[in-house]
Amino acid sequence: MTNRRTLLGLAGGAVLATMAAAPAFAQEETLRMHHFLPQQANVPKLVLEKWAADVEANSDGRIKVDMYPSMQLGGTPPQLMDQAIDGVADVVWTVVGYTPGRFPTTEVFELPFIMTNARAASHAYWEMFEEHMKDDEFKDVKILGTWVHGPGMIHTADPVETPEDLQGMKIRGGGRSVNALLTKLGATPVGMPVPAVPEGLSKGVIDGTTIPWEVTTSLKVPELVENHTEFSGNALYTLTFVLAMNKDKYDAMPDDLKKAIDDASGLEFSVFAGGTQADSDGPAREVAVDLGNNIITIDEEGTQEWRALSQPIYDEWIADMNGRGKDGQALVDQAQSLIEKYTDQYAN
Repeated sequence: MTNRRTLLGLAGGAVLATMAAAPAFAQEETLRMHHFLPQQANVPKLVLEKWAADVEANSDGRIKVDMYPSMQLGGTPPQLMDQAIDGVADVVWTVVGYTPGRFPTTEVFELPFIMTNARAASHAYWEMFEEHMKDDEFKDVKILGTWVHGPGMIHTADPVETPEDLQGMKIRGGGRSVNALLTKLGATPVGMPVPAVPEGLSKGVIDGTTIPWEVTTSLKVPELVENHTEFSGNALYTLTFVLAMNKDKYDAMPDDLKKAIDDASGLEFSVFAGGTQADSDGPAREVAVDLGNNIITIDEEGTQEWRALSQPIYDEWIADMNGRGKDGQALVDQAQSLIEKYTDQYAN
């Protein structure tokens, strides 16, 4: 009897131990992803949902990603990074320039005419993030991806063919470098998150906006303005994005779930994200063509005039970075070198 009781006791203990250990092996995590665009827009639909699906697949369904588009968790787009840091959201996608000057090293990729194509720049951005930003500007958050959009351009009510045409226009800019460029070109920059662009255009708060083609469809920009100015060669500008995760949430996960997230993130994902945005430019451009809008393409000679006017932006940015204790010229040189290195690799 004693042996039987002992065996039963041992068996019962084993069951309890198994039950106690079960959650460690069958743990489920739900990540709340917060962003500023409607879910049907290109980035949420083609990039963020892909990342979420990969994470869920990598974790065998133990991680679930719930999407909260259009700022459904509250706040404004410039607050997204702090929401990731503070845990209001577990993961956020945001435009870095929504908090101007806070993450200044990223701005090297937003300098005028530095970007050749989005894949090359996104690859360079991830490398420089790991070297210069990971343990510095982004030390309070877990960065999952870094990328840029396709060539930035100008969409206006009245045609813009030369810098003089911008004189006196109120143009929405998406970041510090873009706003500085608009000022140099004679326009009045107006800072506003991209979801506010349609209302700004329809009410005449702005005369135009700087955005890439791909986002124009979800914002209905080709229906609100009839003129679109694009450039030959390198892009007039681009903006930097990050996919960021709350550090405590990530650190508290078991190693296998961290790996599920890491395997869906990083360099390859960053290049995919930037490339996917750029690939969406063509279909969006066709919408404007089909509407009969006026698409102005500045040729190489005309683009040189714009480039010359933009050079002081480099000088000012380098001086600003030097004042922050960073070698601004070295950052520009490295970004240009890496972009050039990867441009042929990712040539369309």
